[in-house]
Amino acid sequence: MDDRNGLMPPRPVMVADLFAEILDGLLELLSGLEASDWEESTVCTGWTVKDVALHLLGVEISNLSSRRDGHRQGASVDSWAELVVLINSWNAEWVRVARRISPPLLIDLLQITGRQMNDYFHTLDPYQTGDPVSWVGPQPAPVWLDLAREFTERWHHQQHIRDATCQPGFKEPRFLAPVLATFARAMPRTFAAVTASKGTVATLTITGNSGGRWSVMREQDGWELFSGSTAGPTAEMILDEDSAWRLFTRGLTADQARARAVLKGDPVLGLQVLKMVSIIA
Repeated sequence: MDDRNGLMPPRPVMVADLFAEILDGLLELLSGLEASDWEESTVCTGWTVKDVALHLLGVEISNLSSRRDGHRQGASVDSWAELVVLINSWNAEWVRVARRISPPLLIDLLQITGRQMNDYFHTLDPYQTGDPVSWVGPQPAPVWLDLAREFTERWHHQQHIRDATCQPGFKEPRFLAPVLATFARAMPRTFAAVTASKGTVATLTITGNSGGRWSVMREQDGWELFSGSTAGPTAEMILDEDSAWRLFTRGLTADQARARAVLKGDPVLGLQVLKMVSIIA
């Protein structure tokens, strides 16, 4: 089999069995918070711990309503920029109104909606074609990729709460490795406007027990994602796993990440990796 000198198609990221564990972890985390903890600031600008938890409740309610129940009322958008504005507006409106919910009731609602969401996820065929994952690209995506995106949403916001309240957890490889592998799917979109000759390879190497290597190669019609790397990629950006997930969720700026990273090869091509964003807003 031709592996393109070290490049292989990336494997599906299967996460359906992990949702229950991170939900239980979230409920345990929130149940142990002191009253003052709920008002701690998070990396999400303007949002407290309670606000992030309310956002996660909104994620579950929106998904159950639209996905499971077919109650879709989303506005149409014509561009990525419009989508970001729309999602930010929805999120801000939901959190503003939901702040009247008490922490005990919020925990109860997260338990109810989270378990229903997990049950629904297990009814889906991961290999069917579903809706696009917008930060990956406009094309329809396999259901497993959509579920992996949903997992990263719940995982990284729970980490925001854990960071703000100095509570460790859920950075073991079985959780963080699929998060990073999912985030890597944003590489082709990140390089879409980059001009390069056919065969050019840019590699992202994430160090740590949850890390890995992913590359994009310039093909005739655009950039294609692979696992692994060639013996001598045109550019390689090396990041530790903690910096990587924070960068891809806007918890670090590109400049902050650059100070922690090692760049090899073409600097322009390598620095493009630091522009990668694996969330919508």
